[in-house]
Amino acid sequence: MTSESAQETKAGRDAQANPAAGPDDARAPGIGEAPARKPVADKPRAGLPVWRTGKPDAFLAAAVEVAREAVEGIANPGEIGAHLGAKSEGDRVVTHLFESRLAGYGGWQWYAVVTRNSRSKIVTVSELGLLPSEDSILAPEWVPWAKRVRPEDETPLVEETVEDVTEESVQADEDEATGPAEDAEDADGSDDPDESDDPEDDHDETGAE
Repeated sequence: MTSESAQETKAGRDAQANPAAGPDDARAPGIGEAPARKPVADKPRAGLPVWRTGKPDAFLAAAVEVAREAVEGIANPGEIGAHLGAKSEGDRVVTHLFESRLAGYGGWQWYAVVTRNSRSKIVTVSELGLLPSEDSILAPEWVPWAKRVRPEDETPLVEETVEDVTEESVQADEDEATGPAEDAEDADGSDDPDESDDPEDDHDETGAE
């Protein structure tokens, strides 16, 4: 009775301290219950650019035509689409993105990086090129050879190699065993005295008659 009264008194104090808490909140998690896991952020695709978060420089973000003219210097007419946005790359550095209409590069984007000096109104283009986006078709992420080959992939190759070596060894042994026997038969046939065609022996027999 004493222990039950103490538990009830403690529960009453907890309820007074936290009126919004329900009876389930006062219970401790069970022994077999796993703690709630925090959601894990998705891993970005390999090859996609990672942009900084922040507001781009207002003067550089407005220099869309300067960026477009720079991209037109490396692209053919009709390969540059609409302006997609401006991304901050740091202090007074902005990347302008344009839709790519280049054949074979669906989902890619032309980009032009522009910058300026402090308190300057002169825009300078520092970099140009193509960048992939989420809609681009990219090669799969590179996997090291040590992780690419698995133990079950090696077993069939080893067995085939052993069988090939065994067959080659048997064939070589048969060729070696057959070769000397054939040479011996050829030698015996060439030295047979009964088959000699020496003309001197024929002449001696004729004179004796």
